[in-house]
Amino acid sequence: MAQFTVIIPARYGATRLPGKPLLPLAGRPVIAHVWQRAVDSGADQVIVATDDQRIAEAVDQLGGQVRLTRDEHPSGTDRLAEVVAAEGWDPDTIVVNLQGDEPLMPPALLAQVANALAEEPRAAMATLSAPITDADMLHDPHTVKVLRDRTGRALYFSRAPIPWDREGHPRLQLETARRHLGIYAYRCGFLSRHGSLPLSQLEDLEQLEQLRALEAGEWIQVVDAMSAPGQGIDTAADLIAAENRLANPSLEA
Repeated sequence: MAQFTVIIPARYGATRLPGKPLLPLAGRPVIAHVWQRAVDSGADQVIVATDDQRIAEAVDQLGGQVRLTRDEHPSGTDRLAEVVAAEGWDPDTIVVNLQGDEPLMPPALLAQVANALAEEPRAAMATLSAPITDADMLHDPHTVKVLRDRTGRALYFSRAPIPWDREGHPRLQLETARRHLGIYAYRCGFLSRHGSLPLSQLEDLEQLEQLRALEAGEWIQVVDAMSAPGQGIDTAADLIAAENRLANPSLEA
């Protein structure tokens, strides 16, 4: 079992659902559920990284650790990097990024992605994937696809249907394709150099942050998730769905 820290980046100013981390969910703020999932993962330490004092106060009331960070970060990874720099952790320390809008994330997946990184010393990052079950999912640009080599190293991430079925074998295409689950583990050494990686045209085209690391030659290890990740919260409808799942635990899978 790998030792790891979970950092939860949490912004107040989400475009589609402002104040999302503090919205009520089953009688508690969203961030309280996310924090509890991280605590239950077996992490050595759980830190919420936020740019908002209101979120910081909510975490304090939970008895959790919080770090106030700058508000201009373009991504959660950059927010993690600020915390890592301030803490001065060893380059080999493993940090798992759990987004602040993932109250249904199974704790076991946090441990799994940390273990995947610990078991591949050549990797700078690790992430999870899952089978694609139908053609609609394969062609949906909101479903990110990932291809990996035989060692599990990521070859490419795309919103397009990859691999492309040139010869008309849809069954084989679905068997090969994987959808990417947006949960990451990083080595602190990678987070320290993340900000200096060259800007990526691929990242800009696909609007996928991980392509910057891939284009720079970083190793991203990809393993299949041991269970479904649970739906994140982007909209008011997602919040209602999460409320229903928490009220009926059998629905969470």
